[in-house]
Amino acid sequence: MDSAVLTPLFTLLGTLAGGLVTFSVNRQQFRHQLEALRQQYKTDFMAEETARHFLSHKGYTDRSFDVLEKHLGGFEPNDLRKILVRAGAVRIYRDDGSEWWYLLSRIDERIEKLQARS
Repeated sequence: MDSAVLTPLFTLLGTLAGGLVTFSVNRQQFRHQLEALRQQYKTDFMAEETARHFLSHKGYTDRSFDVLEKHLGGFEPNDLRKILVRAGAVRIYRDDGSEWWYLLSRIDERIEKLQARS
């Protein structure tokens, strides 16, 4: 074959091979960094997961802050509120002044229950 064709072809193949190796190395490095961050913030991740679990209960769309605080012990009240917000929860106050939380993803279910009570 002509060297005018082979040179660009081998250059292209070398560039593709180098790009694939770089992509693979960066992808593995990203996975490792993500896992290291998960381990570093494991308590927060587990607290968010637990909050979602309590707020996803089949029978209850709303949970009082007191109940959540009792089951998610070890956090200051404002830190727990931040965890609830990161978990996708919304705060409301009832007529008696008590603080309640529900998942924003369950708002349709919550509205249906409120309308059924009326």
